[in-house]
Amino acid sequence: MMKSIRSFAAAIAFAMCLPMVAQASSEKSLYEQLGGKESIRLMMDDFVVRLKADPRIGDQFAATDAERLASQLTDQVCEATGGPCKYVGLDMKSAHAGMTITKAHFNALVEVLQTSMNQYKVPFDVQLEVLSMLAPMHRDVITVR
Repeated sequence: MMKSIRSFAAAIAFAMCLPMVAQASSEKSLYEQLGGKESIRLMMDDFVVRLKADPRIGDQFAATDAERLASQLTDQVCEATGGPCKYVGLDMKSAHAGMTITKAHFNALVEVLQTSMNQYKVPFDVQLEVLSMLAPMHRDVITVR
């Protein structure tokens, strides 16, 4: 069974201990380790369905167009991991302005993302790389301090 980290802070703290080990373990880019754009899209489709259904944060996504969100997330993750995609959506601060997003919401989102990565059998060290890459976004996504 894959390991699971229950909070964003714990995931990032753990990831910061391992980045060189994870990168040294493969010659492939993070994009390639995730299986390319098609695999990322499948995982993002799963992620969006889980987000909308999650009792902790589902209300945040109730009016969200699932297809559009999954497409934007795919492009964002694809580009950020070294793939050929180009994310053309809003920056995170603008995209989340006016929303009521707490640290608890963000931690729940991270847990849901881990569940989707586990569903698609993303290796734990690759999950840590993805989480550490996304870590700086929390400053712009959390709107309630």
